[in-house]
Amino acid sequence: MSSTTIILFGFVGLFALILLQVPIGVAMMVSGAAGFAAIVGVQPALSMFGGEVASSFASADLALIPIFLLMGNFASAAGLSTDLYRLADAFVGHRRGGLALATLGGCAGFGALCGSSLATVGTMHRVAYPEMLARGYPPHFAAGTIAVGGTLGILVPPSIILVVYSVLAETFVIDLYIAALLPALMAVVFYGVAVILYGLLRRDAMPAGPRLSWAERLVAVRQSLFVIALAGLVIGGIYAGVFTALEAASVGAVLSFSAYLLRRGWQRAEVFKLIGETASVTGMIYVMVIGASAFNYFVTVSGVADLFMAAVNATSLPPWGVIAMILVVYIVLGAFFDEVATMLITLPFVLPLIVSWGYDPLWWGIVNVTVIMIGLFCPPIGLNVMVMHGLVRNVPLRRMYVGVLPFLLADFLRLGLLVAFPLIATWLPTALR
Repeated sequence: MSSTTIILFGFVGLFALILLQVPIGVAMMVSGAAGFAAIVGVQPALSMFGGEVASSFASADLALIPIFLLMGNFASAAGLSTDLYRLADAFVGHRRGGLALATLGGCAGFGALCGSSLATVGTMHRVAYPEMLARGYPPHFAAGTIAVGGTLGILVPPSIILVVYSVLAETFVIDLYIAALLPALMAVVFYGVAVILYGLLRRDAMPAGPRLSWAERLVAVRQSLFVIALAGLVIGGIYAGVFTALEAASVGAVLSFSAYLLRRGWQRAEVFKLIGETASVTGMIYVMVIGASAFNYFVTVSGVADLFMAAVNATSLPPWGVIAMILVVYIVLGAFFDEVATMLITLPFVLPLIVSWGYDPLWWGIVNVTVIMIGLFCPPIGLNVMVMHGLVRNVPLRRMYVGVLPFLLADFLRLGLLVAFPLIATWLPTALR
């Protein structure tokens, strides 16, 4: 068969397997290995496969994933998400829209601990949604706030998706974490501004809560000491150069396990359940990374990446025009796939094109994650909105989309600034080198 035919069969096979609900990692693994074997032979394909599996399990960056997941699982079981929420509410809950701001802060903090947008939505729904309704918030806006807040965890370091990107793009994970600092701060600030503006337009929608005394706020601080210490040691230790990322993850896992033991005691069945859940999610991510690597080999030897670049350059569109089209595709894909799957499917084609134009891979990693965040709550689907709708069946789906609209406008503005000014992502890593 010609290379063109092999490429066609490879991609048709990939999407056919995905439509048949084969896990994306397995689909990429099968189609990539089969396409690679058709071009270079079965024996080289088997050797590549074996070597790729071994190198994936030997990667120090990938070793971060199970440890951060374990940290997040124990933190959730210990109730640290509730501590974060109460701490934020104690300081801003007395302002108009303060409970929504506290929810976003809790989502950002817990999302950084667990690394999963969907897990953050599920956890913060139990913590924040009943309280927001009790304070008189519209159900659709309360649900939309949680769905949007759940996306913050995939950008706020330490982020699992940034670890996956660092492995596939061969960049230093600490540089990615540093590059994510300003964009993550922008996300929190922009969402906060969206809440404040919505409160000004709808003064009856977000009533202010009671102002707590400083003594009551200190109680909230004391109750949150574990989560404050956890965030300070893990995130602060990484940026201060005290720990490597792997060491920081290990310290975080020990601290979250200690918090669990102090609060819940030794619950043997639950501990092994949490470990099992960590192993299950880790295995899924590892299979996806291995599958993406195998598919990347096929893309490389088949020359499809070069064909893609040639086709793009033949359109005579300026780079910013092509980037705009790519971002639209990402938003569409983000409505159907989770964040890791969206990145893995597209990175073999998009990253070489971006690098060929002279852009920094660090910048594209942050832009990539930002646009995937938008796809997770952008109509007409948005996985986070769908998950939230499954948890809150009494709120119509179309009303939930109305609830996320202020945040969607804020995110489009933030994305435009990131694309127009790459220094937002690249300045800090460059300055600290």
